[in-house]
Amino acid sequence: MPELSKYKLSVIIVNYNVEHFLDQCLDSVQRACKNCSVEVLIVDNKSVDGSLTMLAEKYPEYPVIANQENVGFSCANNQAMRIAQGEYVLLLNPDTVVAEDTFSKVVDFMDQHPNAGGLGVHMIDGKGNFLPESKRGLPKPMVAFYKIFGLSKLFPNSKRFSQYHLGHIGENETNKIDVLSGAFMLMRKSALDKVGLLDEDYFMYGEDIDLSYRIQKGGFDNYYFPETSIIHYKGESTKKSSVNYVFVFYKAMVIFARKHFAGKQAGLFSVVINSAIYLRAFLAVFSRVLKRMFFPSIDFLYVTVGLFALTNYWKMSNIEFPEELIRYSIPIYALIWITTAFFNGGYDFPAKLFKYIKSVLIATLVILVAYAILPKDYQFSRLFIFAGALWTLTYFIISRLFLHFAIGKRFRLFKTGKRSFAIVAKNNEFDRIKSLLSQTHSNIDEIDQVETQNEQLPRLTEIIFSASDNSYAEIIQRMRDWKSSNHDFKIAPSSGDVLIGSNSIDTAGDLYILNLNALSSTENVRKKRLFDVTSAFVLILSIPVSIFLFKEKGKFIRNLFQVLAGKVTFIGYSDTEMKTDVRLPKIKVGLISPSEVIDSSNESIREKLNLIYARDYSMRKDFSILLKSWRNLDVPKV
Repeated sequence: MPELSKYKLSVIIVNYNVEHFLDQCLDSVQRACKNCSVEVLIVDNKSVDGSLTMLAEKYPEYPVIANQENVGFSCANNQAMRIAQGEYVLLLNPDTVVAEDTFSKVVDFMDQHPNAGGLGVHMIDGKGNFLPESKRGLPKPMVAFYKIFGLSKLFPNSKRFSQYHLGHIGENETNKIDVLSGAFMLMRKSALDKVGLLDEDYFMYGEDIDLSYRIQKGGFDNYYFPETSIIHYKGESTKKSSVNYVFVFYKAMVIFARKHFAGKQAGLFSVVINSAIYLRAFLAVFSRVLKRMFFPSIDFLYVTVGLFALTNYWKMSNIEFPEELIRYSIPIYALIWITTAFFNGGYDFPAKLFKYIKSVLIATLVILVAYAILPKDYQFSRLFIFAGALWTLTYFIISRLFLHFAIGKRFRLFKTGKRSFAIVAKNNEFDRIKSLLSQTHSNIDEIDQVETQNEQLPRLTEIIFSASDNSYAEIIQRMRDWKSSNHDFKIAPSSGDVLIGSNSIDTAGDLYILNLNALSSTENVRKKRLFDVTSAFVLILSIPVSIFLFKEKGKFIRNLFQVLAGKVTFIGYSDTEMKTDVRLPKIKVGLISPSEVIDSSNESIREKLNLIYARDYSMRKDFSILLKSWRNLDVPKV
């Protein structure tokens, strides 16, 4: 006679450096435990972000297995599953939020379906969009072929071509499936006792597919259960543009094929997958370059054609254009105008006209300076440069106005840059969150309160839910109802200074603390790299003189070339803060840190200076720090 389980459900969470996500996940788990007999087991894979301290302070009732090294996803889950005492075992990612009724509903379903070995639920991302990995089919050779070569995307509802995400099964339809998602993987303990735990041969990805398949081979069924929903911030769909993801994910598929498919089927699968790895990697890189360079290339073409057309004015006046100008100078002029616009944020969205005006002025000045130092034989006409600048500026203004009125959306101009917030909370929480926003955002347009019982979609685009005044079930439902490309959702935990959400369906879940993401914005990443390259180039040219100002001359030269190669940056955090403070956006190791300006040995002051640097980043600030601390450029960093 089988031994009776001590608990109905064992929830296992593996954590690695996601303290605030874990905190929010456990808050939702606590609420869901009230309607079910649950034990919670946490495995930490040597986090250095304060996770263990947070667990000890806020959740001392939950046992924690604190590994001394990162043993990986499969091994860590297995550690907890071996000691789990629940009738059912749930593997839950720390970057998820469950509803209050999630545990009771899934347990009831499993009780009513004794042949159910595993179960997955309806998952949404941080924008409220359904995650297709909520229900998946077995990646057999032809299924993988249809997915890899885009047929599943062309025919998303086809039973034949869309087997990987089971497109023929409705989002709200309970049904048998093949593969469960590792983000929320509920399994019957007796099934695990029969088929075994996660296969630790998988480095990352694929272990959920492998175990799901073994559950089926053990005579059990897997189900997709949409009667409850969870948020999964870092959904699989957020990583697909990553080349590393392509290699790791599809290599996991090869391991799966070798293990479970025999003979020709395994060979065919391996050939398909290995071909796909390099094809998808190439497409990922090509797609990224194409997206980044499409508009600059179009602009370069139009500006160049316009400059060639301008030469007709001189020809009509019987002034002969030098062949070198037509062949080389015109494309170079166009390239300088477009490149300057690119580095000045002209291709960030929403676009701003003043950036194009500023870019054209800077580029024209650069061209004129370069023109002035050219030999007389290569100097033709400053008037042509000014005419070309006027044409380029005119083109930018007309083309952007056309995109503004014809397409709108991200091409929309005349935006103030100010942000508007709607806070779904009662009075006390509204005041707390409003105060937090007011202290940390300098460009707020308005902050409105939305009553917690209000079902109408707020008109403001950034919607913050108070976790104290709203149940997680209500938050999830409203995110599903209000999902829109024009709205961002965040959740404010009951305490602390964090907001958790995702600003885009194309990005992973993001942690918003004190508006520190300023440094990691696309524009500032580009500006920081431009500052590094320009400063390194200038300092390298100055070496014949500057070399005598440094004691460690070889290290000084080495550091400059390390910056030029992109291995380090001039201004960054100290090694300690960069590795341990997850609030700070990730940047390369810096030769100089903000704290060196005042030579601070106080850890608290260094921490605040790093936070201020991340929040208020500008190229001017980098220049100021470099100017004050340049003597430290001969200190080795890598």
